[in-house]
Amino acid sequence: MNKKIILSTLTAALLSAGMAAHADNLSIGFADPLSSLDPQLNNHAGDRSVALHFWDLLVENKWNKLQPGLAESWKNIDPKTWEFKLRKDVKWQDGQPFTADDLIYSYTRAKAVPGSVATYGGYLRTIESMTAKDPHTLIVKTNTPNPDLPLNLASVHVVSKHVGEKSSTEDYNSGKAMVGTGPYKFVSYTPGDRVIMERNDAYWGQKQIWEKVTYRYINNAAGRTAALLAGDVDVIDKVSVSDLAKLKSAANVSVYPYDGLRVMLLQPSFNPAPNQYITDNAGKPLAKNPLLDQRVRQALNLAINRDAITKRILQDAATEANQWMPKDTFGYNPEIKNIPFDAAKAKKLLADAGFPEGFKLTMHVPNDRYPQGPETAQAVAQFWTRIGVKTQVEVVPWAVYSGRANKNEYAVSMLAWGNGTGEASYALVNILATVDAKKGLGASNWGHYSNAAVDKALADSTSEFDPAKREAILRQSARLVSDDAGIIPLYHYKNIWATKKGLKVTPMTSDRTAAMMVTKVAK
Repeated sequence: MNKKIILSTLTAALLSAGMAAHADNLSIGFADPLSSLDPQLNNHAGDRSVALHFWDLLVENKWNKLQPGLAESWKNIDPKTWEFKLRKDVKWQDGQPFTADDLIYSYTRAKAVPGSVATYGGYLRTIESMTAKDPHTLIVKTNTPNPDLPLNLASVHVVSKHVGEKSSTEDYNSGKAMVGTGPYKFVSYTPGDRVIMERNDAYWGQKQIWEKVTYRYINNAAGRTAALLAGDVDVIDKVSVSDLAKLKSAANVSVYPYDGLRVMLLQPSFNPAPNQYITDNAGKPLAKNPLLDQRVRQALNLAINRDAITKRILQDAATEANQWMPKDTFGYNPEIKNIPFDAAKAKKLLADAGFPEGFKLTMHVPNDRYPQGPETAQAVAQFWTRIGVKTQVEVVPWAVYSGRANKNEYAVSMLAWGNGTGEASYALVNILATVDAKKGLGASNWGHYSNAAVDKALADSTSEFDPAKREAILRQSARLVSDDAGIIPLYHYKNIWATKKGLKVTPMTSDRTAAMMVTKVAK
């Protein structure tokens, strides 16, 4: 092994060990894999959670409410023009001042970072031009009226122009380009293991209580639980439902469950070409993809007993989903009822579609990404097999899965979509819009679903400034997708964290996990 790597790993381990014993240090065991420290490379949950420590946002979306970030204020000058007034007290961690030019560079870069498999371009798709009126005033012109522009920009982290324009993604991973404006500064990164950071005492915002933080990747849920119980970490996220009882009964542990925004769903492939993962009962590829038939998709939808899955597999750590948004959120359609479990009707729909004897199908799921994902897939496979769609499940590592799913190679993909903005258009842009990379649409639409009426609903909602009218459009889009069975929603996760006694986790944004969410409380 390279001597430099050995020394780096040893240093990180010693620093981490020293931190565990210090009262103002925090160790977090997190579940979502990290693809890169480049905050604009991939719109992945793990990447975004880590980025919150180092990089700021123009506008903050906390508790589903927009709040000042790097911008002190913003206003809509006309339907296609926005003005953002920037803070004057922000500096990059190398002492350089933060200006509007950094924003122009950041949003231009984030549209097309080389190597991205989950681009941030969807958030930036309506930006036509950006101008620095002065160092602390940004003018953004959009190509269509967009009332959600501040919300869109609340999801794209801001990097510096003076460092970023001479840096690659690898420079972020090495630490060379890790010069942010955020509450923490980079110390070290060991891919597949941990990120170590220290408090930024020159931070423009509220001073953080944790002096040093170890952000440790533990993909196995039982491993995270064991690490917490052993005192190796102070906080874990995405608590396994099978460990809930054990953690709740532990004298030195506190558990914090919250209703979440993330939906677990299945994406059927709409590729008309023969697919190796869809065959007849003899194992021969079908000439036409049966998933293109609405009746087949509806049959698969009706064949699933969601109540059984949420109770037996998720052990009530999730709620049934009938659409991508959970109840009481902007764009959720209360007129859509829970999807009934009706195997008899499902069989009839298959027969009506020309498959009275069914067919064979392989579903793919990552083994290191979604809590209870593989178990859920196995349950769905059994339900589908009972109606004649003989289904097997292939479990693959996320690093392989994400690339192949993104290319629409699978017959059915599993996706746990975060709904991170707290409203329905986020999914419309990324997982339901017809795929168009140039427009920043459909970045995570792995099945390449395409529905002209849904695309129109997205366009209409994007340009509608009246909140009531806009929500009506979004609710109708949910109805369109539901009737079409464009996706197959399964359940909405509850977000569950566990900590050692004396700590409390309070969510900020979706199901992100960050040191800023952890506070001290009386034991």
